[in-house]
Order: sequence, then structure tokens, then C-alpha cells
Amino acid sequence: MNSPITGGTPLPQEQPTNRTVTAVIAILAISAFVMILNETVLSVALPPLMAEFGVGATTIQWLTTGFLLTMAVVIPTTGYLLSRFSIRALFIVALLLFLTGTAIAAIAPGFGVMLAARVVQACGTAIVMPLLMTSTLTLVPPQHRGTVMGLNSIVISVGPAIGPTLSGVVIEALGWRWVFGLMVPIALIALGLGLVFMPRLGGGNRAPLDVPSVVLALFGFGGIVSAVSSASDLATGSLVPPVALAVGVVALVAFISRQKRLQAAGRGPLLDLRPFRERNFSLSVTVLTVAFGVMLGTVVILPIYAQSGLGMSVLATGLMLLPGGITQGVLAPVVGRLYDMLGPKPLVIPGTLVLLGSQWWLTTISAETTTGQLVAMHMTFSAGMALVQTPMMTHAMSSLPLPLYGHGSAILNTLQQLAGAAGTAALVGALALGAALSQAPEAAAQVAGAKLAFAVGGSLMIVAVGCAPFVTRHARRTPEARR
Repeated sequence: MNSPITGGTPLPQEQPTNRTVTAVIAILAISAFVMILNETVLSVALPPLMAEFGVGATTIQWLTTGFLLTMAVVIPTTGYLLSRFSIRALFIVALLLFLTGTAIAAIAPGFGVMLAARVVQACGTAIVMPLLMTSTLTLVPPQHRGTVMGLNSIVISVGPAIGPTLSGVVIEALGWRWVFGLMVPIALIALGLGLVFMPRLGGGNRAPLDVPSVVLALFGFGGIVSAVSSASDLATGSLVPPVALAVGVVALVAFISRQKRLQAAGRGPLLDLRPFRERNFSLSVTVLTVAFGVMLGTVVILPIYAQSGLGMSVLATGLMLLPGGITQGVLAPVVGRLYDMLGPKPLVIPGTLVLLGSQWWLTTISAETTTGQLVAMHMTFSAGMALVQTPMMTHAMSSLPLPLYGHGSAILNTLQQLAGAAGTAALVGALALGAALSQAPEAAAQVAGAKLAFAVGGSLMIVAVGCAPFVTRHARRTPEARR
């Protein structure tokens, strides 16, 4: 019998009933929602944390970029982990890692400890996200997959969108440490539910982990993100960006070459690259990763601009971002149902155009921009994101045969988090460069920097707009073809 998760030889396991499937997806979705908040939960707190820890914007952004980069390095191993261990075992490990990191973050005395805590948190989050996606795509019938993925996208997209609002309220009332302190009991409850209800599905493949591939992934992804995040240092003559970029590119080429050799030798690569042979997978992943990177960069830049450029409070900044989060949350399940009926193209083409237009609209900000205008800009961007994220996630994975779900999920999540890290680093780097070149007073410099950052985001979205028209609706696979 094939494993319902990976298609490999399974360990003895429970047969999934409809009730079990519902419980698995619900528990994973709740856990992922709490974890994914951490991608942006500190965005409105970055200015206060800069003052408390005595660091600048390009350093403090590593609390977000480091979180995303860790996920980008760990997620490639989840294809192996899903084939080796049951979802119950992986879920328990993920929750324990997340709890440990969250508890350390709540009491962190300085920037170094806080960054380490974020890395531990990210290790847990990196395991849960592929678990949620792979379980949904494996256990949910194809005719309902778009709808369920639409609900899942509330976790993936709305979590980062409303994270700044929730943290703004908590920080204003209790202080930034309680952003993490309040997550501990929620994560404990999720862990308890998982211990009771999570079945032993999947696992059984005894293939060893390819450690050299993990090391190459670390240097490849880490080098590229480091180069992007330090790009503004080129103005001072620093050699760090070009050196980091060279190391990253060489390591990434070596990583890809090694995966192909392992695949050809039948030894089991860390990340199976065969999903890229599917045209719809490659195009959908490209559109999704560009949009996700721009989204996370925007969610980080807007609070810095609002607080440092316009003098808004942490609470006001969080509330300013709330309507956009609600917009994305309301539209996500609706878009999922529309995808089931219409396919991707009628949704993703207008979606990418809305994202492009809203980014260039954001470049018109100034010191006189009103809160209402910012809310309208962010809501427009969030609506475009809802039109892109669910269709592209579902379409990318639905284009693959069942045995490649685990690795397809790992690829998609890896590139999405890597794009988030690179997008955040690129926009924050542009913010720092624009502020430095303006030679204006602090508030005006932040406005100038934010304008340049959004221009970079708008330029990146051109790539997604160019790819969107070529995404085609694929025929549904028969059960035989899916194997």
C-alpha cells in the first residue's frame, strides 16, 4: 500500500476517515496560523526595538529576514522528513521547537538572543507549513481542493497581514514581550490537541538525509539573501554584497547539480527538482514567489514609514493595516471557490495587475499622506494578493502527480519563504539607500526611502505580470495518472 502522504512504503498507520481528515487539517491550520503570524508580528515593533537594542534598520530587519531565511533552509528537508516520519511525529517536534523559540523570545535580553529565538521558531514553522499543504492536497478530493486551499490561504496570507495589527494592540497595551508571551498558551493548546487527535499518517522511507545538500542550501540561500540585505552598503565601498552574492550563486549551482546527480543515481535528493518539468508548476511558483516577496516587504516598510515618516503610534500603525488583512481574509475562500469554477487565468491576470498598480500607487506617498489614503492603498494591494495567492498555490500543486506532492510542497514553500526574505531585504535595503541619498532630516529621509522601496516592489511585480498570461488550465488527472 502506498503512503497517503508521500506515496512511499509506510509505517503501520491509521486509515484516514473523513472525520480524521477534517481534524488533521483543522489542527494543522490553527497551528500554522499562530506560527505564520511570526513572519510579520514584529514589523510594527521594529522602530521601538531599534531603540531598545541600539541597532539600525538594516540590522533589525534580520529579525524578519532571519526568520524567513531559516525557513527557506529548513523547508527543503521537509520532502525527506515527510517520507521518513509520520505527520504526528513531525507535528509534535514542530510545536516543541516553536514553543521553545517563543519562550526565549519573550525573555530575550538583547538582539543576539532575540535573533536566535526567531531562528528556533522558524524551524518549527518550516515543518508545519508543508505538513498543512501536503495533507490538504493528498487527503482532499480534487473537486474540493481549491475551496480548502482557499481556506488554508487565510492561514498563509492573512496571518502575515493581520500580524502587525495584533502586535500593535498588544505592544501598546502590554509591551513587545507579550507579543510572544501570549502565543505560548495558544501553542500549548495546539500541541495538546495534536497529541490527542493527530493520527500516524505517512512516513516509512528509511533513506538517509543528504547532509552536503543541506550545507549547500544554507550557503546558497543565505549568501543570496545576505547580498540583497546588504546591498545598500555598496555606497560605502563594502565588499560584503558582491562576495555574499558570489558565494550564494556558486553554492546554489552546486546544490542544483548535486540534486540532479542524486536523482539520476536513484539515491533520493534532498529536494526533488522534477516538479519544475511541469510548465504550470514553474509559472505558478514564479508568480506566487514574486508576489509573496513584495507582500512581506511591503508589510515591513509600511510600519517604518508610518511611524518614522508620519509619526504614527504603534497602535495606530497596526490598526491602519487591519482593513487590508480583513480584505484578504474575506476574499481568500471566495477566490478559492472561483478557482474551482473558472481556473487560474481569470483570477491571476487581474490580480497581478492590481498588485503592480498598488505598488506604484504607494510610490506617491509623502509627508502629507493621510491615514485614509494608506488604508486604501493597502486594501487594494491585499485584494490583489488574494486573487493571486490561492489560485497559484493550488494550481502549482495540482499540476503534479501524487508521488511529487511532498517535494513540490517543499519547493513551493522554500521559494516562497526565500522570496519573502529576499523581498524584505530588498525593500529595506532600498529604504536605507533612499534615506541616505536624500540627505534630508530624519522624517523626510524615511519618506524618500519608502518611496524608493515601493518603486523596487513595483519593478519586481512586472515579472509576475509577464508570467500570468501563460498559466493555463490543466486537465484534471485520473487516479491512475496521479500515481
